Amino acid sequence: MPRSASSAAQAARERLGARLRDLRLDAALDVRGHAARCGWSPSKTSRIETGRTAPSDTDIRTWCMACDSGDLLADLLADNRQADQLYTEWRRHLRGGYRRLQDDLLPLHDRTRLQRVYTSSQMPGFLQTAGYARTLLTSIATFRDVPTIDIEEAVASRLRRRQALSTAGHRFVVLMEESVLHNRIGNRAVMQEQLAYLVEAMRLPSLALGVIPFASERSAMWQLETFYMFDLDRVIVENLSAEINVTTPSEIALYERAFLALGGLAVYGGAARALIDKALIGLS
Repeated sequence: MPRSASSAAQAARERLGARLRDLRLDAALDVRGHAARCGWSPSKTSRIETGRTAPSDTDIRTWCMACDSGDLLADLLADNRQADQLYTEWRRHLRGGYRRLQDDLLPLHDRTRLQRVYTSSQMPGFLQTAGYARTLLTSIATFRDVPTIDIEEAVASRLRRRQALSTAGHRFVVLMEESVLHNRIGNRAVMQEQLAYLVEAMRLPSLALGVIPFASERSAMWQLETFYMFDLDRVIVENLSAEINVTTPSEIALYERAFLALGGLAVYGGAARALIDKALIGLS
């Protein structure tokens, strides 16, 4: 698992390690004494406590037995499994193909009433045109060396997300860095079509779009990786190597706080439309 200060999964692993360390200290065991009781090396104890090694369920059971803390076993096992679920490797995620990946997300989109998105790199999936989605998914598949045979089906599935924009009971708030308007995902025609659709989508009553200008003063909030908030139930964070699923309430609250801060940097309505028009002019 990659170590990253921004990784919710790694943070969860480190919190678990800290809880296990506290159990060891409460049992008056040093690292060597604990390792001897567990029947493994002192370095393994240290790696688990610092989050460098992910413990197995068996390791957690052994740890609790060594510290006479069997009453905490169920909670620790649950924490360990949640940490495992937070981090999904892209290659494993894509084993079923791109269409399955897109289809798997549809129920989450359908049941979400308020979806909030911050993006610093590309258009949100539910605002993408077919040409933009096709170019983006193909480039991701090529980079990750995964099959592209179902790209068209994946594009169709992604476009089905747009239906929620016109479905009663769904609201969307999108914040995007101005750079997203200028990042050329595809050729000039693809980008012209994409930006024109964005202007059209802005007219929908279900969508509030904010654009954070290049010149925004960033002392209050810096650029982050793209993330999607589904009500207050889940946050999905996208980075190069993984999709990170955040479900812990305190961490969701942190993303909500960041979203509100980023929203304060954005412009809306006519000012946002002017930035889109500026990007369109740059393509002509």
